[in-house]
Amino acid sequence: MTEQSPPRPAARAALARLRRLPAWWLLPVCALLGAVIGGAYGLLRAPQYTATSYVIAVPGDKADPATALGFAQAYGRVATQLAVLGDAQVEAGVPVATLRESVRAATSPDAPMISLSATAASPGTATDMANAVARALTANARLTKDAMRVQLVQFSRATEPSSPASASAAVTALVGASAGGLLGGLALLARPRRRTTVGENASVPAPAGESAPAAERAGDARAAT
Repeated sequence: MTEQSPPRPAARAALARLRRLPAWWLLPVCALLGAVIGGAYGLLRAPQYTATSYVIAVPGDKADPATALGFAQAYGRVATQLAVLGDAQVEAGVPVATLRESVRAATSPDAPMISLSATAASPGTATDMANAVARALTANARLTKDAMRVQLVQFSRATEPSSPASASAAVTALVGASAGGLLGGLALLARPRRRTTVGENASVPAPAGESAPAAERAGDARAAT
Protein backbone atom coordinates (compact mmCIF):
# COMPACT_ATOMS: atom_id res chain seq x y z
CA MET A 1 0.00 0.00 0.00
CA THR A 2 1.28 3.44 -0.90
CA GLU A 3 1.42 6.03 1.84
CA GLN A 4 -0.40 9.30 1.28
CA SER A 5 1.91 12.20 0.65
CA PRO A 6 1.67 15.09 3.10
CA PRO A 7 -0.23 18.15 1.86
CA ARG A 8 1.79 20.62 -0.14
CA PRO A 9 2.67 24.02 1.33
CA ALA A 10 0.11 25.77 -0.89
CA ALA A 11 -2.62 23.38 0.25
CA ARG A 12 -1.62 23.83 3.88
CA ALA A 13 -1.72 27.59 3.49
CA ALA A 14 -5.17 27.44 1.89
CA LEU A 15 -6.47 25.26 4.72
CA ALA A 16 -5.00 27.63 7.26
CA ARG A 17 -6.69 30.62 5.61
CA LEU A 18 -9.98 28.69 5.51
CA ARG A 19 -9.76 27.98 9.24
CA ARG A 20 -9.14 31.64 9.98
CA LEU A 21 -12.38 32.69 8.25
CA PRO A 22 -15.26 33.68 10.55
CA ALA A 23 -17.92 31.07 11.17
CA TRP A 24 -20.72 33.06 9.53
CA TRP A 25 -19.18 32.71 6.05
CA LEU A 26 -21.04 29.39 5.69
CA LEU A 27 -24.43 31.14 5.54
CA PRO A 28 -23.94 33.20 2.33
CA VAL A 29 -22.08 30.36 0.64
CA CYS A 30 -24.91 27.89 1.31
CA ALA A 31 -27.54 30.45 0.28
CA LEU A 32 -25.72 31.17 -2.99
CA LEU A 33 -25.30 27.47 -3.72
CA GLY A 34 -28.99 26.84 -3.03
CA ALA A 35 -30.00 29.71 -5.33
CA VAL A 36 -27.88 28.31 -8.16
CA ILE A 37 -29.33 24.82 -7.76
CA GLY A 38 -32.90 26.11 -7.50
CA GLY A 39 -32.54 28.37 -10.53
CA ALA A 40 -31.05 25.56 -12.60
CA TYR A 41 -33.92 23.29 -11.60
CA GLY A 42 -36.47 25.91 -12.65
CA LEU A 43 -34.77 26.39 -16.02
CA LEU A 44 -34.27 22.71 -16.86
CA ARG A 45 -37.65 21.41 -15.68
CA ALA A 46 -40.38 21.21 -18.30
CA PRO A 47 -43.25 23.68 -17.66
CA GLN A 48 -46.54 22.25 -16.43
CA TYR A 49 -49.96 23.60 -17.43
CA THR A 50 -53.17 23.21 -15.45
CA ALA A 51 -56.73 23.39 -16.84
CA THR A 52 -59.86 23.24 -14.68
CA SER A 53 -63.42 22.22 -15.51
CA TYR A 54 -66.37 22.75 -13.14
CA VAL A 55 -69.35 20.45 -12.59
CA ILE A 56 -72.39 21.42 -10.50
CA ALA A 57 -75.14 19.36 -8.89
CA VAL A 58 -78.62 20.70 -9.63
CA PRO A 59 -81.50 19.55 -7.38
CA GLY A 60 -84.73 18.35 -8.97
CA ASP A 61 -88.29 19.55 -8.32
CA LYS A 62 -88.78 17.69 -5.03
CA ALA A 63 -85.13 17.57 -3.96
CA ASP A 64 -83.63 19.42 -1.04
CA PRO A 65 -80.66 21.73 -1.82
CA ALA A 66 -78.75 19.98 0.96
CA THR A 67 -79.18 16.76 -0.99
CA ALA A 68 -77.47 18.37 -3.98
CA LEU A 69 -74.58 19.42 -1.75
CA GLY A 70 -74.15 15.89 -0.42
CA PHE A 71 -74.46 14.55 -3.96
CA ALA A 72 -71.61 16.81 -5.10
CA GLN A 73 -69.43 15.74 -2.16
CA ALA A 74 -70.00 12.07 -2.97
CA TYR A 75 -69.23 12.41 -6.67
CA GLY A 76 -66.18 14.49 -5.91
CA ARG A 77 -64.73 11.44 -4.17
CA VAL A 78 -65.38 9.10 -7.09
CA ALA A 79 -64.37 11.52 -9.86
CA THR A 80 -60.84 10.11 -10.00
CA GLN A 81 -61.83 6.46 -9.64
CA LEU A 82 -61.42 3.86 -12.38
CA ALA A 83 -65.14 3.82 -13.25
CA VAL A 84 -64.97 7.45 -14.37
CA LEU A 85 -61.41 7.60 -15.69
CA GLY A 86 -61.94 4.48 -17.77
CA ASP A 87 -64.72 6.25 -19.69
CA ALA A 88 -62.65 9.42 -20.08
CA GLN A 89 -59.41 7.93 -21.40
CA VAL A 90 -60.58 7.61 -25.02
CA GLU A 91 -61.71 11.24 -25.29
CA ALA A 92 -58.66 12.52 -23.39
CA GLY A 93 -56.27 10.52 -25.58
CA VAL A 94 -54.15 9.36 -22.62
CA PRO A 95 -54.12 6.13 -20.59
CA VAL A 96 -55.93 5.73 -17.29
CA ALA A 97 -52.66 5.81 -15.34
CA THR A 98 -51.89 9.29 -16.70
CA LEU A 99 -55.36 10.52 -15.77
CA ARG A 100 -55.00 9.12 -12.28
CA GLU A 101 -51.69 10.93 -11.77
CA SER A 102 -52.69 14.22 -13.42
CA VAL A 103 -56.34 14.85 -12.51
CA ARG A 104 -57.42 16.21 -9.12
CA ALA A 105 -60.98 16.72 -7.89
CA ALA A 106 -62.00 19.25 -5.23
CA THR A 107 -65.36 20.12 -3.69
CA SER A 108 -66.71 23.09 -1.75
CA PRO A 109 -68.38 22.75 1.67
CA ASP A 110 -70.81 25.58 0.81
CA ALA A 111 -71.70 25.01 -2.87
CA PRO A 112 -72.64 21.82 -4.75
CA MET A 113 -69.76 22.23 -7.19
CA ILE A 114 -66.86 19.99 -8.20
CA SER A 115 -63.66 21.30 -9.76
CA LEU A 116 -61.65 18.93 -11.94
CA SER A 117 -58.08 20.09 -12.56
CA ALA A 118 -55.71 18.36 -14.97
CA THR A 119 -51.98 19.03 -15.24
CA ALA A 120 -49.87 18.21 -18.31
CA ALA A 121 -46.79 19.35 -20.22
CA SER A 122 -48.94 20.99 -22.93
CA PRO A 123 -51.99 23.23 -22.41
CA GLY A 124 -54.04 21.31 -24.97
CA THR A 125 -53.56 17.97 -23.25
CA ALA A 126 -54.44 19.45 -19.86
CA THR A 127 -57.65 20.95 -21.31
CA ASP A 128 -58.70 17.71 -23.00
CA MET A 129 -58.16 15.68 -19.84
CA ALA A 130 -60.17 18.05 -17.64
CA ASN A 131 -63.10 18.20 -20.04
CA ALA A 132 -63.08 14.44 -20.68
CA VAL A 133 -63.24 13.61 -16.97
CA ALA A 134 -66.01 16.17 -16.44
CA ARG A 135 -68.13 14.66 -19.21
CA ALA A 136 -67.50 11.12 -18.00
CA LEU A 137 -68.53 12.12 -14.48
CA THR A 138 -71.80 13.71 -15.64
CA ALA A 139 -72.53 10.66 -17.80
CA ASN A 140 -72.14 8.35 -14.80
CA ALA A 141 -74.35 10.62 -12.70
CA ARG A 142 -77.24 10.32 -15.18
CA LEU A 143 -77.63 6.69 -14.19
CA THR A 144 -78.77 7.73 -10.70
CA LYS A 145 -80.59 10.96 -11.65
CA ASP A 146 -84.10 9.58 -11.14
CA ALA A 147 -83.30 7.82 -7.88
CA MET A 148 -81.34 10.70 -6.31
CA ARG A 149 -83.48 13.48 -7.85
CA VAL A 150 -80.26 15.40 -8.48
CA GLN A 151 -78.68 16.07 -11.84
CA LEU A 152 -74.99 16.63 -12.42
CA VAL A 153 -74.19 19.04 -15.26
CA GLN A 154 -71.02 20.65 -16.56
CA PHE A 155 -71.01 24.21 -15.27
CA SER A 156 -67.88 25.50 -17.03
CA ARG A 157 -65.65 23.94 -19.64
CA ALA A 158 -61.89 24.00 -19.23
CA THR A 159 -59.99 26.41 -21.48
CA GLU A 160 -56.36 26.26 -22.52
CA PRO A 161 -54.14 28.01 -19.97
CA SER A 162 -52.03 30.86 -21.32
CA SER A 163 -49.18 30.47 -18.83
CA PRO A 164 -47.67 27.51 -17.00
CA ALA A 165 -48.74 26.75 -13.46
CA SER A 166 -45.29 25.58 -12.40
CA ALA A 167 -42.99 27.95 -10.55
CA SER A 168 -40.60 30.11 -12.56
CA ALA A 169 -36.83 29.96 -12.32
CA ALA A 170 -36.77 33.10 -10.14
CA VAL A 171 -39.13 31.51 -7.61
CA THR A 172 -37.21 28.24 -7.50
CA ALA A 173 -33.96 30.18 -7.06
CA LEU A 174 -35.48 32.08 -4.14
CA VAL A 175 -36.68 28.86 -2.56
CA GLY A 176 -33.26 27.29 -3.08
CA ALA A 177 -31.53 30.27 -1.46
CA SER A 178 -33.83 30.06 1.55
CA ALA A 179 -33.24 26.34 1.91
CA GLY A 180 -29.48 26.77 1.53
CA GLY A 181 -29.38 29.50 4.16
CA LEU A 182 -31.41 27.34 6.53
CA LEU A 183 -29.06 24.39 6.06
CA GLY A 184 -26.07 26.65 6.59
CA GLY A 185 -27.55 27.95 9.84
CA LEU A 186 -28.22 24.43 11.04
CA ALA A 187 -24.64 23.46 10.19
CA LEU A 188 -23.36 26.39 12.27
CA LEU A 189 -25.49 25.34 15.21
CA ALA A 190 -24.37 21.71 14.95
CA ARG A 191 -20.67 22.38 14.48
CA PRO A 192 -18.38 21.23 17.32
CA ARG A 193 -17.35 23.94 19.74
CA ARG A 194 -13.69 24.64 20.39
CA ARG A 195 -12.82 23.63 23.94
CA THR A 196 -10.05 25.19 26.02
CA THR A 197 -7.74 22.52 27.36
CA VAL A 198 -6.53 22.56 30.94
CA GLY A 199 -3.37 24.61 31.24
CA GLU A 200 -3.76 26.11 27.77
CA ASN A 201 -3.59 29.64 29.12
CA ALA A 202 -1.06 28.83 31.85
CA SER A 203 2.20 30.69 31.78
CA VAL A 204 5.11 28.88 30.25
CA PRO A 205 8.17 28.67 32.51
CA ALA A 206 11.24 30.50 31.35
CA PRO A 207 13.95 28.35 29.82
CA ALA A 208 16.91 27.39 31.97
CA GLY A 209 19.70 29.90 32.05
CA GLU A 210 17.47 32.90 31.28
CA SER A 211 17.75 35.69 33.83
CA ALA A 212 14.60 36.75 35.73
CA PRO A 213 13.36 40.32 35.53
CA ALA A 214 15.02 42.89 37.75
CA ALA A 215 11.90 43.41 39.85
CA GLU A 216 11.67 39.73 40.70
CA ARG A 217 15.39 39.67 41.69
CA ALA A 218 14.89 42.67 43.97
CA GLY A 219 11.87 41.07 45.60
CA ASP A 220 13.76 37.88 46.26
CA ALA A 221 16.63 39.85 47.84
CA ARG A 222 14.26 41.65 50.22
CA ALA A 223 12.62 38.35 51.17
CA ALA A 224 16.01 36.81 51.97
CA THR A 225 16.90 39.60 54.39
